Amino acid sequence: MTKARTNASASPAVGRNMIINGAMNVAQRGTSVADIGASVILPTCDRWVINPEATAGRVTVTQTADGPNGISANCLKIDCTTADASIASGEQFILEHKLEGQNVQRIGKGVAGAKQVTISFYVKANAAFNFALEFFDADNSRNCSKLFATTTDWVRQELTFPADVDDGSSPFDDDNAASVRLFFWLHAGSDFTSGTLQSGSFANNTNANRAAGIDSILSSTDNNFFITGVQMEVGPVATEFEQENITTTLAKCQRYYYEHAAGANKIISNAAAYDSASAYGEVNFPTAMRAAPTLVVNEIGNGYTFYKNGASDPINDFLLQGATTTAAQLYNESDVSATSGHAGFFWTVNANCLVAFKSEL
Repeated sequence: MTKARTNASASPAVGRNMIINGAMNVAQRGTSVADIGASVILPTCDRWVINPEATAGRVTVTQTADGPNGISANCLKIDCTTADASIASGEQFILEHKLEGQNVQRIGKGVAGAKQVTISFYVKANAAFNFALEFFDADNSRNCSKLFATTTDWVRQELTFPADVDDGSSPFDDDNAASVRLFFWLHAGSDFTSGTLQSGSFANNTNANRAAGIDSILSSTDNNFFITGVQMEVGPVATEFEQENITTTLAKCQRYYYEHAAGANKIISNAAAYDSASAYGEVNFPTAMRAAPTLVVNEIGNGYTFYKNGASDPINDFLLQGATTTAAQLYNESDVSATSGHAGFFWTVNANCLVAFKSEL
């Protein structure tokens, strides 16, 4: 006899976490980047953005081998290296995560039947701080923020955001653009802190209410901030952190950024000479990307090569054409000297070579 499920509304065991790379296990771009703070950047752990504005503070961001036992062996660490204790009104320093509209439809936000959302994460710092997590509805410019505290030990924070029916006609767009932006406010000026924190309900955005009551990660070079095990799920209860196979997490990340070839002696693609001065190759992506990507390539003098017909042509870089969500052509038409129709392959030579594809939100 099969026992009926006693809680039909319980979250499924797999797929309940809407966050991608919440365990900070994937870092295609590298594990450490220094002197961050002048511009928006995805420095290390995939899908996690550093979003600064007008601050003189600088940080080093690393994927660090530290985490609460049984949750993750990795975390994202932000270490203040240049302090900014004189905070101008428009300053901000945010850790951000973006979600596509078509991946958050289960929330039902903005219409009748909208659901609560609970965001949980493990966090620690060098001292006790108050920071804020803001759930920002990018489609309708509505938001709600919650304060959370750090200690010097790993602590799981569980923040439940209320259902937002709004006027009943403001759903998330069902597309591949950013509908949800999660902002971890770690530093802010009075433009964002001078009001009253918008914490009890969602409301149309008022900047002064977004981060009221927070401390600053940039107040001292002694400061650091660690986070991992980030989970976002429907409902008022934080369930156990969903452990995901690394191949699944990597594939999700490669929808937005795909590192195809990095370092020396890596094959890029098969190729053929189109004419005496150009050669073309094709790269097939391991998973469909969010949109047709742009090319990321380190331009290096003679850093790449086109091997063909028993010889090779040194190449400085590549161009992109005909990109779709599943494949793209790479070509070079300035460094090649070949016979039309000769086949070969593109190859990396220099240790600093990089060929990647980007389709970030």
